[in-house]
Amino acid sequence: MGRIFVGTSGWLYEHWRGIFFPPKLAARRRLAYLAERLPTVEANGTFYSLTRPAAVRAWRESVPPGFVFAVKASRYITHMLKLKAERAPLGNFFAQGILLLGGQLGPILWQLPPMLGFDADRAARFFDLLPDDLRGAERAARWHDSRVAGRCVLTAPDGRQPLRHALEVRHPSWHTDEARGFCIERGLALVTADTAGRHPFAFEQTAEFHYVRLHGSRKLYGSRYSDRELDFWAEHIRALPGDVYVYFDNDYKAYAPADALRLIDRLAHRSEWAPAS
Repeated sequence: MGRIFVGTSGWLYEHWRGIFFPPKLAARRRLAYLAERLPTVEANGTFYSLTRPAAVRAWRESVPPGFVFAVKASRYITHMLKLKAERAPLGNFFAQGILLLGGQLGPILWQLPPMLGFDADRAARFFDLLPDDLRGAERAARWHDSRVAGRCVLTAPDGRQPLRHALEVRHPSWHTDEARGFCIERGLALVTADTAGRHPFAFEQTAEFHYVRLHGSRKLYGSRYSDRELDFWAEHIRALPGDVYVYFDNDYKAYAPADALRLIDRLAHRSEWAPAS
């Protein structure tokens, strides 16, 4: 049995103030407060824009050893370039500062747009460029261009672990035998995503780890999970082999951290579960 990491997708939510975060908690303390209660978080700001090394350094300094950061990959690569195999954008992503997470860097999440179907040639050209360990990520960072010149990080301070990649797909062609075989061959974990029925839903095992995103069962980003629903997810997650990463993305009214804690309560008896220190 592997470890189970349960967290939230992001933490910089002003509307969590007074519900999850104390009313007077400074914004710079929000990550530390979350990390005292949860063992992981999905850094989703990197989806929208490049971050800076100082910000990533502050993230790591805010959390205890053993806390894990999943990082959401750039939408410029997934939604604008649509997985076009270009080295510079990948270099910018890895050079922006995320290497500073070192041994606390968890899976990289690649979320594809709904219109992007499976094309074996395009997918192979792109995913064959991805680094499969932290040393490979350092080499990829050297592909960067002028967008991060003068503020890039090209080496990790610690950690030499394999690099895990998770793929959240929203086109049904990714759930064919050919696409599943493609992911299995490359160790890409197809994300199990609960999207209130908006996008295809499937349980697929294509890698040695699992990645689950819970966006809301009845309303996307806006519905609280019921006890019965969390019981279902706990039973499913408990049965999965290998490490499991679970992120709640129903941020409305701070449902996400509350639901994460409720799920952790249901999973706490699993001996390999890794809570925050």
